[in-house]
Amino acid sequence: MPADLAVIGLGPLGLPLAQAAVAAGIPTLGYHTGEEPGALSPAELRRMLSGGFRPATDPAALGRVRTVVICAPTPRGADGRIDLTQLETAARALAGHLRPHTTVILESPVLPGTTEDFLRPLLEQGSGLLAGRDFHLAHSPSRVDPGNRAFTPANTPKVIGGLTPACTESAAAFYGRLTDKVVRARGLREAETVQLLETNYRHVNIALVNEMAVLCHDLGVDLWDVVRCAETKPFGFQAFRPGPGVGGHGVPQDLSGPAGRGLRMVELAQKVNNRMPRYVVQRAATLLNEHGKSARGARVLLLGVTYKPDLADLQGTPAEEIADRLTGLGASVSYHDPYVPAWSVLDRPVPRADALYEAVAEADLTILLQHHRTYDLQGLSVKAQLLLDTRGAAPLGAAHRL
Repeated sequence: MPADLAVIGLGPLGLPLAQAAVAAGIPTLGYHTGEEPGALSPAELRRMLSGGFRPATDPAALGRVRTVVICAPTPRGADGRIDLTQLETAARALAGHLRPHTTVILESPVLPGTTEDFLRPLLEQGSGLLAGRDFHLAHSPSRVDPGNRAFTPANTPKVIGGLTPACTESAAAFYGRLTDKVVRARGLREAETVQLLETNYRHVNIALVNEMAVLCHDLGVDLWDVVRCAETKPFGFQAFRPGPGVGGHGVPQDLSGPAGRGLRMVELAQKVNNRMPRYVVQRAATLLNEHGKSARGARVLLLGVTYKPDLADLQGTPAEEIADRLTGLGASVSYHDPYVPAWSVLDRPVPRADALYEAVAEADLTILLQHHRTYDLQGLSVKAQLLLDTRGAAPLGAAHRL
């Protein structure tokens, strides 16, 4: 069966798009670029294959589709800037087989200007075609929220911005087959900046509530009760909740470097959020000390080490720094996570607790880092000698809250 769509990159952004396309009846080609693949159960894979999905490793297959969506990972590099290596690899693989009239859409998170100034030259030089004349080029910020069952590609509006009005309309026609609503941005850079705003909005508000958590602890105020009351306001407020740090694939961007100026509020928010793992470890050491124990030699159990509940994704999880810092204090660290059968921090394996309740009872301190639905926090809090709850999920009075 010939494919209508090729998705380049089958990680956390590309795989949900491919699944949605297949569910919408669009024959889809999945081209793997070397990124960590998204998780599919055998049943999900069978459904996709029977629905018209075909995995491919030969880039020649990319020249036989009408629409190509690039979802290559763009992680932070060692210097803190966005690493476009995998995007470049994807672009070069496509460019050698790009045909006239193809619509190319970039969904990877990038800084404004990347689609036109970085991706466009790679495609044009490699294909001999001109964007906006021979093929359509557009950007659509990814709005994937892994594990969110309420919002799917079908009911999440899709923003589109093209190099030309015709590029925008071509991309909009494709996404109109997947979603109930398509929103047209003025151009490529506006569409790219949408994701910048959405990601930074999340990080800035998480930073605010994380700072509130530290302040409220010092004041003896229950922040979770404060948030519960505040979110009853029907206007001007959206509830965010604190945690041990911020993980995930949508990293905040302060625009320093290529754009020539930074966003000071985002830079400050990053500092606040990056400080939270250290704060969690400080609270842990203080709790142990208050109960006559030292962090050195203490048995500390971490509950939930993924960055998001009910998912196996460890991308950017704050649990890694927390485990490393606790180990540096001399603590004996173990973990439990129903989604992570094995876990290493800085190439050192962390022991996994298989018998959860026994491990909680034996630990000098248990720290809830991620609230998976399978955790019975009422029962666990009864078993725990000390429980530090960084998610405000345990029953009131059953744990020490962040």
